[in-house]
Amino acid sequence: MIIMANKIIVSLSPHVHGGDSVQKNMYGVCIALVPALIASLWFFGLGAAIVLATSVVSCVFFEWAITKFLLKRPGRSICDGSAILTGLLLGFNLPSNLPLWIIIIGALVAIGIGKMTYGGLGQNPFNPALVGRVFLLISFPVQMTSWPVAGQLTAYTDAETAATPLFIMQNAIASGNPAELNKLPDATEMLIGQTGGSLGEVSALLLLLGCAFMLWRKIITWHIPVSILGTVAVFSGIMHTINPIYAMPHVVLMSGGLILGACFMATDYVTSPMTAKGQLIYGVSIGLLTIIIRNWGAYPEGMSFAILIMNAFTPLINTYCKPKRFGEVIRKEEKK
Repeated sequence: MIIMANKIIVSLSPHVHGGDSVQKNMYGVCIALVPALIASLWFFGLGAAIVLATSVVSCVFFEWAITKFLLKRPGRSICDGSAILTGLLLGFNLPSNLPLWIIIIGALVAIGIGKMTYGGLGQNPFNPALVGRVFLLISFPVQMTSWPVAGQLTAYTDAETAATPLFIMQNAIASGNPAELNKLPDATEMLIGQTGGSLGEVSALLLLLGCAFMLWRKIITWHIPVSILGTVAVFSGIMHTINPIYAMPHVVLMSGGLILGACFMATDYVTSPMTAKGQLIYGVSIGLLTIIIRNWGAYPEGMSFAILIMNAFTPLINTYCKPKRFGEVIRKEEKK
């Protein structure tokens, strides 16, 4: 209620606006991904451009088509940036030699099943890009685990492939031979991005730069990225100390989609907990699940599965990590 010049104006909350909007935050995350996007084009050239463009265009198209023809609603949601962001994140989770038709199927699953089936943005319980990625990984395991060598700028489906750092680490564990870890790229190459893998694994440094931008703009908070990366660092360090067949913490942190997932996918507003305490529980759990799946699971990478599993627990975490209520008087007998 606001009193102005002897008039009482009654309006619904919120009464103070912070200037944030869905569109502003979605495009803010897209901007944060630009440095890593440029790096992917630098290292994978034509393949990266085709995969990312196909993924983004397909996601935008399917959101428009489903909204207009199935849900019978205005297609204005394609302008809020969420479909573009889903397309970027899906593309970042794919190899640079993936055929176009597989990318289009992944976009359809991400938007159609992961997002629009539940009613659209704000109602999906799982991260749409990860739904599409995991669907493709299970359905097309050969194509989804064929990783081109960085530096083949004009190659696409005919690119030469090689083992990724995650595959090398999995071989060391399976063989029980720590000497296998000598095949890993050095820390500088992994930090810059001169390694094989998905487009979102190209540069740990530039992904962290994007994360710093989002923290600066207050698009995300530190709780989820720090709890995930800290948990992985601590437990991978303990495991390496116990047995050298497990890679050193800095190698584990810079390998695979860990940084991309921790900074850009686990922090999704809709599928992550609302409170700081809940976000810390969520992040630690993702970190633990990632370590478990990577070291003892069937797939070298466990980040996608870990995030989706914890997406399912987000409503439960929100239930038991509610913020403190103000203005409510608790009677003494209720405290006993």
